[in-house]
Amino acid sequence: MAYQVILPAAGQGKRMGAGKNKILLEMNHIPVFIHTLNIFETDDECQGIYLAINPDDEAEVKKLISQYHIRKVQALIYGGTERQYSIFNALKCVKPQGVILVHDAARPFVDQGQIHSLTDAADETGAAILAVPVKDTVKRAEGNMVAETVERSSLWAVQTPQAFRFSLLLDAYQKAERDSYLGTDDSSLVERLGHKVVIVEGNYDNIKLTTPEDLYFAEAIMCKRKEQIKQKGD
Repeated sequence: MAYQVILPAAGQGKRMGAGKNKILLEMNHIPVFIHTLNIFETDDECQGIYLAINPDDEAEVKKLISQYHIRKVQALIYGGTERQYSIFNALKCVKPQGVILVHDAARPFVDQGQIHSLTDAADETGAAILAVPVKDTVKRAEGNMVAETVERSSLWAVQTPQAFRFSLLLDAYQKAERDSYLGTDDSSLVERLGHKVVIVEGNYDNIKLTTPEDLYFAEAIMCKRKEQIKQKGD
């Protein structure tokens, strides 16, 4: 199923504490967002990439896209003060057709098989998200006191990409703008329209790099994948 993808990458990455946008940090000597872009660059189903960036990063991002021969980036769009505003800015630039994915630029480990399952589900139902079952016990608190233990068998930790028919996602964003509503993710905006969202089970490797500790997990994932490739070669 053909699709276009929006990658919000305009954040400052304050929780990473790196002194620069976390997408520019390197894994195995390659910037994080280049790892992410390559997933879509090498996917025949991807028809275009739209990158929402911080204007301060524009020159560096352009240089790296050229250096690593990324051809599918259709536009660099300036992001807003919130992730939601950045995505809306980009949504106004995509071709108004088909399935649109939204994926965190700092989430470099999603695989194409998951993407294809997701786009197929969105094409069929209108809206689909990647998620994994919650593994930890979850408590609801009031202040610093436990109010209750939440039954976890129905809880999912949501990831990206999230996939939607273009018209549905545009309607959701336009309504959020009219209502001055700021959601937690794209799915939450679509849910406000009363539209059902399908869960496609993802993979625990599909982490978002947010804090310095996440870089250790990223290194472990890369080592595991290298070993898997080596074993297949043997």
